[in-house]
Amino acid sequence: MTYQMQAKRLRAVADAQRLALIEGFCLAVEQRGIDGATVVDVVRHARVSKRTFYEHFADKQACFIAAYRELAEQTMQAIAAAVDVAAPWETQLACAARAYLGVLDSRPRLTRAFFLGILAAGPEGITLRREVLERFAELVRELLAQARKAEPQLRPLTPTMATAMVGGMNELMLLRVEKRMNMGDLADTVVTLWKAVVAPATAAAAR
Repeated sequence: MTYQMQAKRLRAVADAQRLALIEGFCLAVEQRGIDGATVVDVVRHARVSKRTFYEHFADKQACFIAAYRELAEQTMQAIAAAVDVAAPWETQLACAARAYLGVLDSRPRLTRAFFLGILAAGPEGITLRREVLERFAELVRELLAQARKAEPQLRPLTPTMATAMVGGMNELMLLRVEKRMNMGDLADTVVTLWKAVVAPATAAAAR
């Protein structure tokens, strides 16, 4: 085996371990919450040793930050995959919103723990939360920019407005996971709001 092949194999093993630890962390959080989950819980779910954990993460907080970042990336990929850029703009926005909400709703305990836990994760957590929110907002802006090529009468979406749209959806999602809002109503509310923000002035007035 060449040096390059061996290095590639070792990287693949390390990447698999890291993902297993992140999933192990998520499972531990779903069972015991962020405060209650321990490194022992994480490695038990991941089926690796504590030594392996500390080869990848300095502590539980570092694993949480990595897990938050990884799930955000997976969510953005799900949104991109759900949207057909050839579809009407209303359909594109609805698919993007429902894909986002669907991912979050698939693991409600994890969603609630991550939404609240990141606020208590110190400056690094606050910075990451803002970064992820801005990335989601930019993805929405990119989708609308693509739609405006075919529908130039759509209102342009500023970064601030896009951030407000995503942030508002997150707050509604917290109501959902706390059992105070059903998924159908949440999705309909978000889609209606998003359409109202970007619809042409005449169409918005008509609604």
